[in-house]
Amino acid sequence: MHNGLIILDPQAFELIYGAEHQTEIERRVRLLAPPMSREEALARPDLLAEVDVIFSGWGAPKCDAAFLAAAPRLKAIFYGAGSIRYFTTDALWERGITVASAYAMNAVPVAEYTMAAVLMSLKNFWKQAYGAKQLGRFPDRAPCAGAYGSRVGLISLGMIGRLVRERLRPFDLEVLAYDPFVTPEQATVLGIEMVALEDIFRRCDVVSLHTPWLKETEGMIQGRHFEMMKPHATFLNTARGAVVREAEMIEVLKQRPDLTAWLDVTYPEPAAEDSPLWKMPNVILTPHIAGSQDKECRRMGRLMIDEFDRWSRGDKMKWAIPKEKAALLA
Repeated sequence: MHNGLIILDPQAFELIYGAEHQTEIERRVRLLAPPMSREEALARPDLLAEVDVIFSGWGAPKCDAAFLAAAPRLKAIFYGAGSIRYFTTDALWERGITVASAYAMNAVPVAEYTMAAVLMSLKNFWKQAYGAKQLGRFPDRAPCAGAYGSRVGLISLGMIGRLVRERLRPFDLEVLAYDPFVTPEQATVLGIEMVALEDIFRRCDVVSLHTPWLKETEGMIQGRHFEMMKPHATFLNTARGAVVREAEMIEVLKQRPDLTAWLDVTYPEPAAEDSPLWKMPNVILTPHIAGSQDKECRRMGRLMIDEFDRWSRGDKMKWAIPKEKAALLA
């Protein structure tokens, strides 16, 4: 039986694993200690010296050369959350340590949130709800695209973008996408028309961003893209705020009150106290809630337990992350 530790923030443990999943882990590994924070783990070199596998999540210890020297037996990390960029290092990859991530399960609630936001946006929900609050009565009905024959544009077709596409299949909508890495054959299977980025903004009633935050994608969405948008269109961002040039977006939104921006992410996050985003009537701000929340987080813990089972049996793993893919899990 492998020696194991559960290392992550205490609140993350309750969300991702809890007593139920801890019991499942204890059936599979010899836990050397109760769940602990990264600070507690770093203070126990005696435990790190004996650990073979780590179950983790938000608040994972940075696996630099010093940490790895303290954990010479470490073979695998099962990370019950999404991005692994903040704790992985070249030293970890050079050691050949297996890293698995539950990013796939975190993608599910993001796709569900996006689908709901798309449908609400096609009804021009925010203009109606905000108008009623401001006026104390129902406002004049604003034009809306509706969910019949309208166009939804997806920017990037990674796991989340593809899940969103699948969830939109039951509706009478035309789905367009921009992703330079998708082949014509893949687009046919997805039932999507691939177009230029500019055409997404020009042609679609709702534009949904799913691009990861990389050096190459910072500021990819510019003010000129918002200027191209159709009357009464909505822009959704559940990806990362840094992909959008927010100052340019704000200026266009001031000039185009018919547009709506539904932002679950900003840059910085949360938005600066003096940001116009807080008070703009055509901006919806939500506090990064599209990803796994509360009970939804247990999906991620369950996935890592199942992945450990595959790893321990020597079966092919489903969610192991190679070094070259780690940067894409923003």
